[in-house]
Amino acid sequence: MSEVRRALLSVTDKAGLAEFAKGLAALGVELISTGGTARTLRDAGLPVRDISEVTGFPEMLDGRVKTLHPRVHAGLLAIRANPAHMAALKKHDIAPIDMVVVNLYDFASVAAKPDAHLEDLVENIDIGGPSMIRGAAKNWQDVAVVTDPADYAPILDELKNGCLSRDTHWRLMTKAFALTARYDAAIASRLEKVNNTGPLPSELRVVLPRRMSLRYGENPHQAAALYAAGSAGIAGAEQLHGKELSYNNLVDLDAAWQLIFEFDRPACAIIKHTNPCGCAEQSSLAEAYRKALEADPISAFGGVLAFNGELDEETAQEVAKLFVEAIAAPAFSQKALEILQAKKNLRLVRVKASPADEPVIKSISGGMLAQTADTGRLTRDAVKVVTRRAPTENEWLALEFGWKVCKHVKSNAIVYSRAGQIVSTGAGQMSRVDSVKVGAMKAVLPLQGSIVASDAFFPFPDGLEQAAANGATAFIQPGGSVKDVDVITAADRLGVAMVFTGVRHFRH
Repeated sequence: MSEVRRALLSVTDKAGLAEFAKGLAALGVELISTGGTARTLRDAGLPVRDISEVTGFPEMLDGRVKTLHPRVHAGLLAIRANPAHMAALKKHDIAPIDMVVVNLYDFASVAAKPDAHLEDLVENIDIGGPSMIRGAAKNWQDVAVVTDPADYAPILDELKNGCLSRDTHWRLMTKAFALTARYDAAIASRLEKVNNTGPLPSELRVVLPRRMSLRYGENPHQAAALYAAGSAGIAGAEQLHGKELSYNNLVDLDAAWQLIFEFDRPACAIIKHTNPCGCAEQSSLAEAYRKALEADPISAFGGVLAFNGELDEETAQEVAKLFVEAIAAPAFSQKALEILQAKKNLRLVRVKASPADEPVIKSISGGMLAQTADTGRLTRDAVKVVTRRAPTENEWLALEFGWKVCKHVKSNAIVYSRAGQIVSTGAGQMSRVDSVKVGAMKAVLPLQGSIVASDAFFPFPDGLEQAAANGATAFIQPGGSVKDVDVITAADRLGVAMVFTGVRHFRH
């Protein structure tokens, strides 16, 4: 690799820029810069040559045109080992540029505003930056393309020992093309929303940087990694304590996090293999945890927990009595951290809420599926009481709670619950009546007086009849079966209440 004699610096994010440029100048590198970047460098006392001196042409069109010039791009694209290229540079009196330090207009911040005007979006689309990055990256053997301030220090360290290695040039090049790919995908995705083409994009663009490599996937023989952009949701969670997160931890944490934010009052969810084995909504997080644990303390061992409020000292003291793998919460009090950090392997993650309009994406062989999120809240005036007996007020509270939980249980899903507390769940069975039976079989708490929430319709009366025999007194289900009349008749005969939501909650 050749030495770095001339560097072109033009950045939006100026973090660490002055220190990096000082290091380059100390090594005898000529600094060329533009606009605000040049001012920053001069304010730091550095000698800087304006880009207009190189191009012989002033910046124009409100800064839209400054680096888009043959004297810049020829200096970037000329292959040093190609005699014809070097002769062309000499003929036109163009000096090679050995390093480009560029990061782009912050389009993402503007795009994140749902009410951003089209003019603002367009003005924050960088043109010159991506052009320089791509030109330098194409000629990666001769030009170092620096797009990430995190690379400033290691680059200086390497330059102090001579040249940048071929491996460093290659790494910087691949990082640069990944940046422009993400940038273009973000622009295309956001501009498509301007035209309101529907809830899902016409082209699915999934360009995410690798946040971390995982020890393995669902099983030790499978490789795995976490890819994420931004700091929201489980993928962007901040780990505060504990050993590294596993693939299965992340999947379970996400299931817990999605469930817990169904609730407005203090709530706790306990997840085992993506299904809730306990969930409760109470007057405090500590009481919610105790009620959630009551439902299935055996399955809760080694599970994953989520809370929808700051985890406090009292709750932490309760949780510390049980072995759990990980806990997600929007915040942890200092006392709670001190208590839970005494368990060296317990993973604690602080999570920010993620946008509700994110599509749900799942891979299948040969492609990917995308759907809108299963959002929306149940309201009593939107459901239909189909039995002679209407639910009592206490049954209504239990039905509303059970319906929220049922949405997060794998199909076929049956949830026995009371107001604010899961009693038991039957998940992932091939027939609905089997889910009813499994839920009863696993029950630790009494089923008598519970309600049953079903994620899809009862195809026959047998599931309802079995649940009623187990002690259930009210039911909530979507309805829509050709056997609805038979199921309603059975409910009336048994004296139980039943409501139809008209909404199904399959979860595969």
